[in-house]
Amino acid sequence: MGLVGSLVKKGVELNQKLSFSTKQPQETQEDQLRELLDKAKNTAFGKYYGFSEILHSTDVLNAFKAEVPIHDYKSMHERWWKKQQEHPDITWPGKPDFFALSSGTTGKSSKRIPITQDFIHSMREVGTSLIRSLPNFEFPEELFESEILMLSSTANLSKHAQGHLEGEISGINVSNFPGWYDLFYRPGKIIAAIDNWDQRVQRIVEEAPNWNIGAIAGIPSWVLLMLQEIVKKHKLAHIHELWPNFSVYASGGVAFDTYAEDFKAICGKEITIMDTYLASEGFFACTTRPDTMSMELALSHGYFYEFIPFDERGVDDQGGLLADPESHTLDEVVPGQEYVLVISSCAGAWRYVIGDTIKFTSTNPHEIKITGRTKFFLNVVGSQLSEEKMDEAILHISEQNNVTINEYMVAAVKNDSGEYIHQWIIVSDVEVDREKISATLDETLKKANKNYKVARSKSLKGLQLEVVSKEIYHSYLEKSNKKGGQVKTPKVMSESKMNQFLDFLRSKV
Repeated sequence: MGLVGSLVKKGVELNQKLSFSTKQPQETQEDQLRELLDKAKNTAFGKYYGFSEILHSTDVLNAFKAEVPIHDYKSMHERWWKKQQEHPDITWPGKPDFFALSSGTTGKSSKRIPITQDFIHSMREVGTSLIRSLPNFEFPEELFESEILMLSSTANLSKHAQGHLEGEISGINVSNFPGWYDLFYRPGKIIAAIDNWDQRVQRIVEEAPNWNIGAIAGIPSWVLLMLQEIVKKHKLAHIHELWPNFSVYASGGVAFDTYAEDFKAICGKEITIMDTYLASEGFFACTTRPDTMSMELALSHGYFYEFIPFDERGVDDQGGLLADPESHTLDEVVPGQEYVLVISSCAGAWRYVIGDTIKFTSTNPHEIKITGRTKFFLNVVGSQLSEEKMDEAILHISEQNNVTINEYMVAAVKNDSGEYIHQWIIVSDVEVDREKISATLDETLKKANKNYKVARSKSLKGLQLEVVSKEIYHSYLEKSNKKGGQVKTPKVMSESKMNQFLDFLRSKV
């Protein structure tokens, strides 16, 4: 048991005891809104929407809702953020040094999200809150003198013609790490700056024996692939033969459940899985206590949240926002209800719809789970399938048929008769009975969702299933420029995208 580990652990515990607030969550959130409005009141956005007047109103919250419309990326980018690439003081004081390129799970091209210095500081503060929560877990002291491996996108950022740097948010974060992070951060900035994903992983595999990894962070699909490469290269029975102190995995980006069995198979002992909600638009939540994958919402870190009910009060039949949706604040949310998340932030996002749906698992503390994407809502013929329901169905058929399925894709497509079916593609290296899996999936969805059952008896004429290996799947991602440490691939595809994937599969036969 190392002296350093003992001292660090005691220091974190003391910091946790000294960090407290007497304010109620809603009061904290209203303070955040006032701080954001005050800081941005002299920007072009703040002047246009009268932030100074809002701040002097008797009801700041309702005045804010009344004066500032809800924005999606297109409206924020075209009218405001595009100008912020050239001019200062557009939606936030100053001119951003960075713009984050989204990983492109939806839409035809990457989005550009402004990243301000206040925003970078905010993300670090949420990360610090996660560290403060570690004493809630029974981690060995060796963990506190181990290293952290963060599998990010490349930290080699590109220079834009307007002078700012661009890259994915994880790469921007890594490039802004202070020098003392080098003491514990792996793979280090040199390896993290390698552009090519395969080359970066190869260097990590080569260097792995030189590191003492206690914690890993990254998207599960790519972390799993990296760990499998390390085990294979160094002829290990499991990863703990190389990294005995590996105790924590911080997941994020996609639901972890479909990867759980593969992570167990590659480990020699049980590890703690923590979830994180880190997007290009912010670091919004993380797991702060044991025995749950729910994440506590970051309430005092430069974000103000609103929650639009993901039902007839807020969205149409296709999951699109109504013209005037209901918008709830933190004191109005209820556990189990699905919401579209809306944020205002210190990056200059105002009443901005990220595109994620969440639900609260607790309101004391305020803990959430991500349930999907608004654009991953499959409802072409009234089936009303959410990503959460599809994940649950995939887990069920995996358990029933003793197979491992990490990834899947689905789309509503027309068959040769011009009738709609659901086309599924599942990714598995295990030989499966395709007809049996297909029938089980169909029946599972019928039992889980009455709307799907009704659709199957009317306009939705069937379910077709293709099974592809991980090798073929990764080949498709590479061809589609979607291969890398922070890339999240869509689970619900458009008909055209699905047909492109099917054409690719046929070319491999």
